[in-house]
Amino acid sequence: MQKKKKLLDIVRDKIQFKHYSIKTEHSYVGWIKRYIIFHNKRHPKEMGKVEIEQFLTWLAVEKKVSPTTQNQAFSAILFLYKEVLGVDMREWNIQALRAKERKHIPVVLTKDEVSRVIENLTGIYQLIVSLMYGCGLRMNEALNIRVKDIDFGFDKVYIWDSKSLKDRTVPLPQKIKERLKVQVGIVEELHKKDVADGYGTVYLPYALERKYPKAKFETKWQYLFPMRNVSKDPRSEIIRRHHIHEKTLGRNIKQASQKAGIHKRVTSHIFRHSYATHLLQSGIDLRSIQELLGHKSVETTMIYTHVVAEINKGRVVSPLDLA
Repeated sequence: MQKKKKLLDIVRDKIQFKHYSIKTEHSYVGWIKRYIIFHNKRHPKEMGKVEIEQFLTWLAVEKKVSPTTQNQAFSAILFLYKEVLGVDMREWNIQALRAKERKHIPVVLTKDEVSRVIENLTGIYQLIVSLMYGCGLRMNEALNIRVKDIDFGFDKVYIWDSKSLKDRTVPLPQKIKERLKVQVGIVEELHKKDVADGYGTVYLPYALERKYPKAKFETKWQYLFPMRNVSKDPRSEIIRRHHIHEKTLGRNIKQASQKAGIHKRVTSHIFRHSYATHLLQSGIDLRSIQELLGHKSVETTMIYTHVVAEINKGRVVSPLDLA
């Protein structure tokens, strides 16, 4: 007799069936687990609107989480009830106390500061950050680029399945074109070695692995920025070469900003903010920047007009300096 699956295992299966990322899987499972523990390990089937509101309110009032974190928890619970338990929540009208949302103007680097950070990076990390800034990419977009996604003939970079689920292309920066060609050559040699060692497969999104069973061995599908060593895939447990880890890149960016003597909080996303701001300063229109960033709404992109306005405000001469 087949053993009955635990609820969290069913959640994982459903997430994988829906082709969500492993990062989303860990996040959703974590929040659902916290929701259940908060209510003394009661089964979600026994709970509903009141219990969800209590949990979300507790996150806002007691844990003082950010609105983004609270929304992430709510999304996980919505997924649990709708996709796993088959419960229609539309009539519940959840009225939890919301975490206070603050509108932050993004911090940006000057062109000189960007150059200084990049100069203090080395090897593959320098190339990744150059590409992130040069194309306005999110960290995961840059790390998930495959060899096939760089079009040297038309000088384009293809971005698939981004945060907005909207595919797009961005111009390939000429300054790093030759270095990217060298990187492709490095990946080709590395892939040959992996195949010779009995490995050589790569994770393929969605059902592509079933539809094209040989594609996982092809060089064009390999990650452009691979890890130094092969590792076990956490889902399939296959030994393969994944892309560089987000934490490793983040750590290198932090160290480079410290070496550059920059006292702003420098994260991977600051290069995307700087890209958009510098384009706006150079006269590129807002709609074009929206397309390049892959924003669904131009209102999201308009935050950079506030950034430029703040920069221009800084040029106002203080009365103290006029005295």
